[in-house]
Amino acid sequence: MTSTLSIQMAVAFNNHKRRAFEFRLDPHSGVPVYRQIIDQVIGGMAAGALAGGDQLPTVRQLAVDLSINPNTVIRAYRELEIRGVLETQQGTGTFVSHQKVQRDDVERRRRLHQLVGEFVARAGSAGFTVEEVLEQLQEVMGETGKKRR
Repeated sequence: MTSTLSIQMAVAFNNHKRRAFEFRLDPHSGVPVYRQIIDQVIGGMAAGALAGGDQLPTVRQLAVDLSINPNTVIRAYRELEIRGVLETQQGTGTFVSHQKVQRDDVERRRRLHQLVGEFVARAGSAGFTVEEVLEQLQEVMGETGKKRR
């Protein structure tokens, strides 16, 4: 079962509506919950669902809504602050920073490793072998290559 929290952040931005940002936690993914929160905030920024100045829910509110320990949310928010992604203003709240976040090669590789691990785990739980997954990926890549030529 996946826990979700929809945060209504569809704000008018240059006369365009942005999609609502939604946290989705998957307790069966093997990825720590605090990492899922971090990845989703960064992903939300990359997708344009979150922008500089957007307010995130309070630690307490996010913990209650997702039924997780507040310390987990604190850990995620703190790491995002250290990276310069979030800014916390005492008494006001936690906001997305206005500065651009750049992922370094190590972060990109870590994220790819995480995505591949999740994909292989899901395929395995559906009864597919790694060989079948690789074969299908090669087929898809072959089809993609033919379309580009």
